[in-house]
Parts: sequence; structure tokens; C-alpha cells
Amino acid sequence: MQILWVLMALAMFSVVLLPVFRRRRSGIQLVTPGDPDAADPANYGFLRQEELDIRMPGPDADLLNVLDVVQRTQDYRAASQLLAGTETEGETRWQRVQAFAGAAALELQQHPGGVSETPGGQWLRVWRAEAPKDAGGAAVHAEFLVQQAWRTSTPGSDDFRIIMEEARSACGDAALLSPGDPIPYIIELSVARGLGYSQPEFEKLWLKILDRSPSHMGAHLAALHYWCEKWHGSRETAYAFAEAAAARAPQGSLLAAMPLFAVFEHLPEVNLVRSFYQSEVVTKAVHGALYAVHAARPDDPMLAHVRHLLICFLVRGERWSEAMDQLVRVDGHVGALPWTLSPDPASDYAIYRALAVAGYEANGGSPATLSH
Repeated sequence: MQILWVLMALAMFSVVLLPVFRRRRSGIQLVTPGDPDAADPANYGFLRQEELDIRMPGPDADLLNVLDVVQRTQDYRAASQLLAGTETEGETRWQRVQAFAGAAALELQQHPGGVSETPGGQWLRVWRAEAPKDAGGAAVHAEFLVQQAWRTSTPGSDDFRIIMEEARSACGDAALLSPGDPIPYIIELSVARGLGYSQPEFEKLWLKILDRSPSHMGAHLAALHYWCEKWHGSRETAYAFAEAAAARAPQGSLLAAMPLFAVFEHLPEVNLVRSFYQSEVVTKAVHGALYAVHAARPDDPMLAHVRHLLICFLVRGERWSEAMDQLVRVDGHVGALPWTLSPDPASDYAIYRALAVAGYEANGGSPATLSH
């Protein structure tokens, strides 16, 4: 099985391995695509790789419809109306703010503008100019600046700091327009990480979020980055933060899955050892996340985020049936960790999906035995 992970890692950024795994009880072997004995994810109703939506972790028809209108017409008003009608404290509004900001940033990247070309994302500039008191537009603008800093500049550089300082100012403007809204402060968590807020300064910001939305999963994930070893904390601090969040999670909250995200943030650069994914620390975090998804509301906007990360760990731990159980619930959308860390999220997801199908069938599973 070790050699399989090596082959998968080599193929991750170059070829599509779907469907190329032979299903045998003695193990999983690479075969030529089209081999009659190859495991085929299409047999389970999974979408083809090119049909996977990389923009979001799960479906949000209202958001997709509005994004289509905004990008087709370059008129921001549909976005403004959607955010105005979305609950302030909830996870959905945060995801929609991120999506609008990301769409504007991607447009600008694809069409930077020039002498005869209007820069991409012009609708966001018009939004801020025509509706400066619109809290939704202010939040999207602040998040847009944060994403621009991470996309276009190197952390620690003068350019990065200049954009992040502008983002910090934009967060303050957005907070003034919507005093009870946690989102401007959640956006500032990324600014705090990038600019290296001191721990007392960061904790002061964190308390503002807890006062407004103490169980906000998106906020906890953003804060976790700050406490990670690669930024301004340590493995122990990040684990303690995640475990504390899980311990105080109310019934049905996905905060119980936080330790799994902490483990993920501290994975070695290359770890293809199966035993690691079956170790006590990983097993405990996976069980916590499985408990969280089973107890969560079916319409929880963060549910797909947890399911996607579970797929990664369950496949690595060769827990094929449980991985398939998650796959049938998220297939179609792949805009979540760990796939979004890759230049080709759909390809990475498809590789793990093919592995899950092959492993499931190698142990006697079939489309007929998989519950939906």
C-alpha cells in the first residue's frame, strides 16, 4: 500500500487517475484506464471531474444565481440584496462574502485592465462608490483586499503590508456600518495573521467575535491559523485551542470537528505512512469529526467543509466504507480543504474519490451496498 501513496503523490499534479484502480481483495493496483476490472466512480452516480464545482464546498443555489447575474451584467445590486437578506451572525453570510470577494479577485486576476480594457471586478468598485453605507459591500471589499494580499504579494513584503493595512482599515469601516456583525472582525483575523498581531492584540479581537457569535465555525477556523506552528503559535497551542472549542461546543455544533482541522494544519510536508493516519491522535480527531457531522443539522453551511476533510483522512486511513459515506453527500462541489490547497482541486478530489471506490470494492462493496 505504501507504493500506492507514492504513485498517487507523483500523479497529483499531472494526470487524472480516474478510473485506474483494480478492485481485488488482495489489494488495490494501478491499471490502464478502461480496464474491465477497474473501479469506476461513475457507477455510483459521481460527477465527472470536469463537472465538479470548485467554487464552493456545497450547494448554494441562491449564491450561484446571483454570482451569475453579477458577473454577466457587472451590476452589484443583486449581491447587495442577497447579503442584506442573509442572517448576519450565521455561517452562510460569511461564505457568501468570501465568494463575492473571491469572484472579484479572480476577475481582476484574469483581466487586470489596461489602456483599453476595464479591470475585472469593476462591479465591486462601483458598489463601494455608489453605496458607501452598504454593510455587505464594505465587508466584501475588506475580504477582497485580504484575498488580494495573499494572492498577489509575499507575506512580509512591503506590498503585502500595504494591502493588509488597507484591509485593516476597511474592516474597521465595515464594523462601523454593522455593529453587531461578526464578519468584519472575522476578516480581520486574516489581517492579524498576516501583520503579526501580538497575542494580546489578537485575543482582544477574538473576544469581539465571541461576543457576537461564540459558536461561529468559520471564525474558529480562521483563528486556528493564527495559533498554528507555521504562524504565531505552536502545535500545542493550536491543539489546545481546537480542543477547547470542541469541549464547549453546543449540541449539534460542528466545533466538535475542530481538532481534525488542527491535526491537518500540522501534517508533515510529506507523510505517506499509513500508520500515522491510524494513530491515536488522528483516530480521536476523526471520531470527533464523525460525531460532529452525525449530530449537525443537515442544512448547516459548514457541514460540507468537515465532510471534505474527513474524506482525506478516511482514505489515508483506508477506512473505505466511511469515506464513501462522506463522498455520496458532497460529490459535485470541491471548494473546500484539502482540495483548495492544490492548483487543481478537482483533480486532487477525483484521485481520492477513485481510491475510496477502489478500496470499497476491494473489500466487497458495490453500488448496491452503499447507502445514500
